[in-house]
Amino acid sequence: MADDKTKTAPQDAQRVNANEDYEVEYWSKKFGCTPEQLKAAVRKAGVMAKDVEAELKRR
Repeated sequence: MADDKTKTAPQDAQRVNANEDYEVEYWSKKFGCTPEQLKAAVRKAGVMAKDVEAELKRR
C-alpha cells in the first residue's frame, strides 16, 4: 500500500520515517530542528520519536 502524499502527519506517530520528505518536514517542525539535524538524530538514536526527541534535546 503506497503512502498518501497528501497527508502531512506521519502514519505512525511513534516512529520517525526519515526516508519520506513529508515526514521529515513534519518532525523537523515538531522538534524545531533542521532536516539534517533530524536525520542525524535518527541515525544515532533510532526511529522511535521519543528517542529522537531526547537526542535532539541533548545537542
